[in-house]
Amino acid sequence: MTDKTAPARPHVLILGAGFAGLYAAKALRRAPVRVTVVDRRNHHLFQPMLYQVATAGLNPSDIASPIRSILRGSKNTEVLLAEAKEVDVAARTVRFADGTSESYDYLIVGTGAYHSYFGHDEWEPLAPGLKSLEDALEIRRRVLLAFERAERETDTIRRHALLTFVVVGGGPTGVEMAGAVAEIRRYALKRDFRHIDPTEATVLLLEGGPRLLPAYPPSLSNEAKRELRRLGVEVRTDTFVTDVRPGAVEAAGWVIPTQTVIWAAGNMASSLLKTLHAPLDRIGRVIVEPDCSIPGHPEVFVLGDAAAFDHQEGGTLPGVCPVAIQQGEYAARTIRGDLAGRPRRPFHYWDKGQLAVIGRGQAVADIWRLHFGGFFAWLAWIFVHIFFLIGFRNRVMVLLEWAWSYLTFSRGARLITGEGDYAPPAVGLSPAASTASGTAAPPVRVSASSS
Repeated sequence: MTDKTAPARPHVLILGAGFAGLYAAKALRRAPVRVTVVDRRNHHLFQPMLYQVATAGLNPSDIASPIRSILRGSKNTEVLLAEAKEVDVAARTVRFADGTSESYDYLIVGTGAYHSYFGHDEWEPLAPGLKSLEDALEIRRRVLLAFERAERETDTIRRHALLTFVVVGGGPTGVEMAGAVAEIRRYALKRDFRHIDPTEATVLLLEGGPRLLPAYPPSLSNEAKRELRRLGVEVRTDTFVTDVRPGAVEAAGWVIPTQTVIWAAGNMASSLLKTLHAPLDRIGRVIVEPDCSIPGHPEVFVLGDAAAFDHQEGGTLPGVCPVAIQQGEYAARTIRGDLAGRPRRPFHYWDKGQLAVIGRGQAVADIWRLHFGGFFAWLAWIFVHIFFLIGFRNRVMVLLEWAWSYLTFSRGARLITGEGDYAPPAVGLSPAASTASGTAAPPVRVSASSS
């Protein structure tokens, strides 16, 4: 029989089932607490491999798993499909978009980040970023549709614009996207068309800073640049984007006719964080305490991309999945420690290194004091990403897909989904017309330093 006089278990409310929220929930599965995980989508997404979906290398289900399935073994955990709109830290309540609310004893906020257009939100429909499955499918549709439209285009200038792909931002996402699009052009589509030669398509990578992969050592930045150029990618550093309009991108006074622009230049934290009334950094992240809580409220943890943690040598921690995973597990340990009466210890991130893939058999690795690139870095990248995937099925499917793609040079997820105009579109203004069109937009420094 249930003892009705027993005190209620503390309620831990987790907003966001990304790496931070999911690993916190898993670490609390045997704790004497009641856990509620809230997300506006029903799946956990392995975001580091999202570009593989966008470039037809993997299917969406290969890198996403239902949250309920992942946590069904945690008997003290329930999952809610909802969108958080406001946090009242004084009342310890979270309000949702549907008008309902949840109270909490502990709150873990891991709502992530979104792409930032540096004040030019009108560019978003023309240059989608890469943060969700919907983004990846839209980019895949645009890339593949560009080749299909070029197959029907008879005008040489318009065909060239259709076969020009511009990636904005030279961080890991931009480098991986540019390399993958170049590989599609060179290998997967090489023999599939009759009126165009896909290998003649142009892939440009624009970076506003002085080098690619600014968080990596300069030697690896140079190696990434060399490998991208070996794949046929035109890399332009110190290049500022001043305008994105239908049919063209303007950068450093250079007008590039193109129908496909991919944005990988910056991040902005979730707007929900403003309702915490805690100090924020320039991109909207909460400046957290050494224990990842917000000032004055030790019961509220902010983790992952939503947190600006600068209490460790080396500056603010990057928004990468290992940081989020370690912070999620730390928050769970801290809550268990609070309930056991133990004093809190500050969070310390164990940096195991970073990896970025460039193309087939090529990657760069910055692991402790080892800086290397090439095939062995690529193998390390494969091992690490397979290890962190959620679910045995996903690990097996991704490994098989990669093996098949490596052996056959093909990409098996080349599906154009969604409705759209399949006719060749009009190309944007010519350079001459652009010069006469009036005042240019204010310059924007396109850099991956915040991505």
